[in-house]
Amino acid sequence: MRKLFIVTESGADLPKKYVDRYQIEVIPMHIMMGDKEYLDGQLDIQHIYDYFKDTKKVPSTAAANPSQYQEVFERITAKNPGCFIIHIGYSAEASCTFANACIASQDMHNVYHIDSKNVSGGESAIIIKAAELIEKNPDMDPAELKLKVEAYAARAKMSFIPGRLEFLKAGGRVSNASYIGATVLNIKPMIEIIEGKLIATKKYRGSINKIIEKYFEEYVHRHNLELEQLFCIFSMGVEEAVLQKIEQISKQKGFKKMIRVQTGAVITCHCGPGGIGLSGFEKE
Repeated sequence: MRKLFIVTESGADLPKKYVDRYQIEVIPMHIMMGDKEYLDGQLDIQHIYDYFKDTKKVPSTAAANPSQYQEVFERITAKNPGCFIIHIGYSAEASCTFANACIASQDMHNVYHIDSKNVSGGESAIIIKAAELIEKNPDMDPAELKLKVEAYAARAKMSFIPGRLEFLKAGGRVSNASYIGATVLNIKPMIEIIEGKLIATKKYRGSINKIIEKYFEEYVHRHNLELEQLFCIFSMGVEEAVLQKIEQISKQKGFKKMIRVQTGAVITCHCGPGGIGLSGFEKE
């Protein structure tokens, strides 16, 4: 009988092939457009872009609530007596989602929580590592697994560049003056995930097509990365040519595999259309 089960949230943007392969339970986060609420994963991304175009407002997002986690934790436990649940959560610094999961499991002793200190493709990378560890050793002690996954989370390095700044401005993440200046100069901020927080650390000037090679070069230069796999995060609107260019550069740099991670509704509400990012693990 299966012993270890992974649970996460939709904000991890975990590609479906990995959800299916490793039988991972994904709990949807929430998106609000006016007086309507949608579950992440059940909303066409184009609907978000259309809503912004029509209203000049960015849809708001909300964490998965404790009752969602409780239902999933109890269902898995009831169907698999003696099992352990490994919850790999969306950064606790970026959302109350992780806290809600902890609340839901207060009276359960078989649930282990891991703060990925990451989002989207950065979190996906950590989840896939956890799933691979379980695949190699299905009877691994859950406490040992937690320590190993937390070690990977500490080495995960993710950053992204929004394709356009309108979503950041409308969501209150950049001031009007900064937005106008950046737009006139065609400047794009690079956002890094540092200790679970999203922090703007650098600026690039030009279109995504023009800056992608420099961005990649500097990302690889800053981090001594494992070459097993690289994660390319993108939101709908990125040209296929850009993704192919990243894949070509990744091969030139010696990466064995590039995994594409398309952002879902929650992450797209924050980064907007045409955003691009990279995630990988620093060597031990």
